[in-house]
Amino acid sequence: MFSPLALTQTLPFLPLAQGDIDYQVDRRGEEGLIDALLGEATTKVILVRGGLVAVPRGQGGLVDYENVHMRLATLPGAYVGAELGRYPQAVAMFLGVYGGARAEHVVAIDITRIPVDDPADAVPDAAGVGVDDAFDADDRQEYADSPARKRESLLRRAVRQFDWVDLRGFAPHANAREAGQATSAVTLGMWHMSQRFCPTCGAPVATALSGWAQRCTSGDDGRILFPRIEPAVITAIVDGRDRLLVQHNAAWRNPTLYSVSAGFVEAGENLEHAVRREAKEETGITLGEVRYLGSQPWPFPASLMMAFKAQALTGDVRVDGDETVAARWVTRDEYTQELIAGRMSAPGRATIARYMIEEWYGREL
Repeated sequence: MFSPLALTQTLPFLPLAQGDIDYQVDRRGEEGLIDALLGEATTKVILVRGGLVAVPRGQGGLVDYENVHMRLATLPGAYVGAELGRYPQAVAMFLGVYGGARAEHVVAIDITRIPVDDPADAVPDAAGVGVDDAFDADDRQEYADSPARKRESLLRRAVRQFDWVDLRGFAPHANAREAGQATSAVTLGMWHMSQRFCPTCGAPVATALSGWAQRCTSGDDGRILFPRIEPAVITAIVDGRDRLLVQHNAAWRNPTLYSVSAGFVEAGENLEHAVRREAKEETGITLGEVRYLGSQPWPFPASLMMAFKAQALTGDVRVDGDETVAARWVTRDEYTQELIAGRMSAPGRATIARYMIEEWYGREL
């Protein structure tokens, strides 16, 4: 008998798994690395704030359109370097470098904690204690005479002058490199935003390793903390007739949204066991063969989604009524009719679930 998994291959494209940057992990501990990079003309600076990415004004309204291109907003590194001294609560993150003759470095700045209304902008810096003192004498004079010095804070103005969009809306419209940059920046920014104190002793934390870690500031501790990653499995379940099991979650506000089985991996559990357990808990279906499809980060707030395709050994669907409130088998024709009629809608274009369904469906949704 022909197995519905026989021709299954890994997913060729996932919108949040496109990064090809060289992280240069060995450089993260270099003292003064961020300042040095911001002084280089080839360094690209991008911004994140509250889990959103900055895009040029006017592009924020494009997220719901098909076949449009979006790009990240950028700032001059020299000006940003000066303002980091003024706003120590900003988090600078060295994302890496691209090869080639130009060797473009990418630095992301999370400005979540910078106050939008800062009275300091209306008061000149005192001599010797202001942001100008981050430079030598010549640089201080050049910055003091520049138009940027005479205007309000560049980082504060960025909050109003750029549009801010969710990663899920940006990535499907961006080129591969910028989608990768945005994914890394949002993932790190979300972690820094949510963890401000040492989980062991409660002391405040400070940014470490060029934004990829935190250091406990307690003199009795001082440990290095790394971003938390929460592994989750997501599974496209098919039966012997190659029908797909689609289900609706109670937490989803869109009543027509139907997706595939998913859930977090328990402590001490392997991925395959999590796949089978989640299917059984949510729909009562027992699974047989399981095959890996691919993975992508899902920083909402810190998941890593690992995708599988599995064959059902049983067909009687019994939803748990708590997490999953509806589930049914569909053929490709039935799924098409449900989409056309508006009784079902597919997962968003940034989700791994959409590409899993398309792999079964045989074409783009």
